[in-house]
Amino acid sequence: MIHRNPVSKALLFATVVIALQGSHAQADVKLITLPARERVEIQLDNLNTTLVEEERIVPLAEGVNDVVFAWANTNIDKDSIQFRCLTDPENIRVLSVSYPPGENALTWQVSSPRAGSARVRISYIIGGLDKTFMYRAIASNDEKTLTLWQYIQLHNNSNEAFGFAGMWAGFGDRLERPIGINETKRLLSAKFTDVLVKKTYTADLASHGYLDAAKKQLRIPMHYVLINDEEHGLGKFPLMPGKARIFQDDGHGTVAFLGEDWASFTPRDDEVSLYLGVAKDIVVKRTIDRRTKKRVLGQLYDYDIIVKYEIENFKDQSVVLDLAESMPALRAEILGNTGRHVEWTFGTQGTLKQIDRDKSTADRPVFHVTLPPRGDDQKAVKQVHTLHVIIKNEW
Repeated sequence: MIHRNPVSKALLFATVVIALQGSHAQADVKLITLPARERVEIQLDNLNTTLVEEERIVPLAEGVNDVVFAWANTNIDKDSIQFRCLTDPENIRVLSVSYPPGENALTWQVSSPRAGSARVRISYIIGGLDKTFMYRAIASNDEKTLTLWQYIQLHNNSNEAFGFAGMWAGFGDRLERPIGINETKRLLSAKFTDVLVKKTYTADLASHGYLDAAKKQLRIPMHYVLINDEEHGLGKFPLMPGKARIFQDDGHGTVAFLGEDWASFTPRDDEVSLYLGVAKDIVVKRTIDRRTKKRVLGQLYDYDIIVKYEIENFKDQSVVLDLAESMPALRAEILGNTGRHVEWTFGTQGTLKQIDRDKSTADRPVFHVTLPPRGDDQKAVKQVHTLHVIIKNEW
């Protein structure tokens, strides 16, 4: 279907100046108002620039025609403006282009072998017309799956109305909406249902600090982790960065607001974590249980360290706690910040031995601890875990 768009009052007020040429004397110059747009396409796939393509039916005379393109109060990159005839591109050609000094305008000299109407495409890069992404997620009551909506929020501050326009963000379906002057419009670009989600609880002093430093109680942030692949209900395209508002079905026909986070750019087969807040019903107390200095040679020493974690889960269900320890931060806690690379190895006396090889790095091992639910007496079962580390060759 072809949609006819009105001529804007702010942008692209132009005329086609037709110079009639032939063997006789030149005819009078005719001024014809540029016809209404027949089609508009807006390309939103680039993060920094927006490309607009518009098509119009322009009357051309036989011979050379002066096509004047003018814009006012609109941030168009004049070096990006292109003209192409779609009706007969081999024979209707641009001979030259000129720019009047000090004006937001240009003139194409267009040669046509015959008189008649021609469909032309004018494209340009425009400022003030950009987009951001937003997400809305509603988790199921059991927090096993969620529904994810992705929105494009179009910000038209270009001082131009485009009428009914097609838009494409570089992925997903093409969208068609009217775009008014200086308006912000939220467009649903994708919806994913039954997305598998994993809720995580993380204890990591170096990254998240203390909830209560005097009691050595760690701060335990909660996240929903989504994997952007087909197996987990996503994976159609990379997820763009944007604000995410997260809700949960409360089991009574309404939803409860859980939190708001910034979703990072997530390629396919990668994962994104959405922050939900701090868990108050999982208590982790971390202390240094042993710190022994052993001379190796000369002024070189090894430090034999045992870190103790006392963990209680006051939830009614079992959860898995991710427990991480930064070796540079541990060395700084014991010795101060030396600025040197830390050398370390595991000892044999700790209870934490099996690391998560996908999540761990060379200086930050990650362990998983399964926590049983609290008992019928509402009391939590306290678990005690230890990490035995030897920091080597310090002076």
